[in-house]
Formats: sequence, structure tokens, C-alpha cells
Amino acid sequence: MIITVTPNPSLDRTLEVAHLAPGEVLRASGHRVEAGGKGINVARALHAHERPVRAVLPVGGFEGRQMLRLLSDAAIETIAIDIRDSIRANVSVVEPDGTTTKINEAGPAITPDEVEDLLAAAEREARDAAWVVGSGSLPPGIAPSFFAELVARARQAGARVAVDTSGAALVAAVAAHPDLVKPNLDELVAATQLPVRTLGDAVYAAQKLCSSGVGTVLASLGADGALLVDDRGVFHGRRSVVPRSTVGAGDATLAGYLAAEQDDPVTALRHAVGFGCAAVELPGTQMPGPRDVRVDLVDVTQR
Repeated sequence: MIITVTPNPSLDRTLEVAHLAPGEVLRASGHRVEAGGKGINVARALHAHERPVRAVLPVGGFEGRQMLRLLSDAAIETIAIDIRDSIRANVSVVEPDGTTTKINEAGPAITPDEVEDLLAAAEREARDAAWVVGSGSLPPGIAPSFFAELVARARQAGARVAVDTSGAALVAAVAAHPDLVKPNLDELVAATQLPVRTLGDAVYAAQKLCSSGVGTVLASLGADGALLVDDRGVFHGRRSVVPRSTVGAGDATLAGYLAAEQDDPVTALRHAVGFGCAAVELPGTQMPGPRDVRVDLVDVTQR
């Protein structure tokens, strides 16, 4: 069982337009409404590949009710924590070349009691889990130490912990020594305070995170694929792809790594890159299914 914890879930509306022109009236050529938030995306991708997964998330307001309906329709198990305020709604505008403009709400103001309920639920679920995945931004009212606390509680319950977040929350989580972090390039820079301009720079920054106590670094590099760095070595995977929407690609990458269920780093990275590239080829925040993922097209080299 894999447990995902999403402190700031969202309803994600994606609009496809021929060209984004500020100040003009545009007509969308396509649209989607999906349950979103990084942890929710991970859960959706894992579920599509028949991996056992359960999503822990706060739920409030009309958007929260719609979120639960979408997750129920998708047959994804949920542990919903009732909160007073409504969860957020986000909008992504996608152009034909994959250029994506996102407008994200901050999210609800969550009370200390609601935060404790969320952490307590995650801790309970972690007792029977192989992994707990803490993902996404933090809404107002949740301290940057949230994911660090999640790491401590989940590990105490016997689960391994993966974290995918940014800013002060990422820095705090790294200090708690999670089993895996999944930064993108900007997050890698922020977490290490190192410049990352080349693949070698990215390797050095990832190795710095590992030396600080992180078990594994799975770094998304955009068009340059992904890096996997741990005590087994440094591995680089990539695959050529024509992008349609980059929203959720990093979440699919993390899901692919977890779905591989392999100790072999090459196999795990192939699945991670395969899932991420498949997500880029799909509209909106749609997560890839088995027919979408081409692991055989992913090239992995050890550096």
C-alpha cells in the first residue's frame, strides 16, 4: 500500500487554446476538470497501473465535495479530513506547443486542529504502508515543518517516506532525512543554494542532498529527463517527447518510480521517466495508464 498525503488539494480546470493573448476573448478548443494536487496526481497515476494506493487529504466546501465525487468515480480510496473552508480551484491554460500558464489559488486557511487531524490520519494509514508520499504546496495555516513532521510520524509507523514540495517546506523536510525527495531544477537550487546550469551541476546538487541525510534524490530535469542519485550511484534517464501539457509530469515521474517496485535503480528510473514523458503527451493533468507508458523508449546511463 502507498499512502499519499496532499495538504493543499485542488480542483484542476485545464483549458486548451490556440494562443494565449492577454486582454483578448479566447475560445477553448478543449477543457478538462480533474481532481488535483500533487499527491492526488500521484495516487491517480498509481491507481491507473493497479498499484494499491490511498489518498489522505483535507476536504471542505463545494470544491471539496466535487473532489470527493471525482475520486469516487475513479475508484480511488480516500481518507477525507473535514475542514471548515473550501479547498482551492486552479486553472491551467495550455497552448499547442505545450506552453502552460497556471493560475493557482493559495488554498484554505487550515486550523491547527485540522492540521493535527490530517497528520494523525496519515500516521494511522502509514502503519500498513510501504510508502507515505507527502506532496505539494502548503495552504495558509500550515507551518513549513509539516512535511518534516510527516516524515517523523510515518517512519515511526514503519513506512518509508517520499517528499515532493518546495521552498521552506522542502528545506525543513530535507533536514528530517526522508527516504526520497523529488525536486525539479528550481527546487534543487533552492534546497542546496547551489547554481545548477549543467547536468554535472545537477548531479553535484543531488549528491549534496544525499550527503545531508536524504536516502534517494529523484530530480526532474524537464526536457533533459531525470536523475536518480543514491548510494548505488548516479543514473540519468531521458526520452524524446513532443509535449502537450507539462502539468503533473513531475507527479507522474514520482508515481512511476514507486510503481516500478524494483530495487534496481535502472528499472526504477526507466519507469519514472516513462511515466513522466507519457504525462507530458496527455492533455491537462491526465495521468498516464499502462497503454500510454513506453518504458522501452527510455535511455538510462550511469554516470
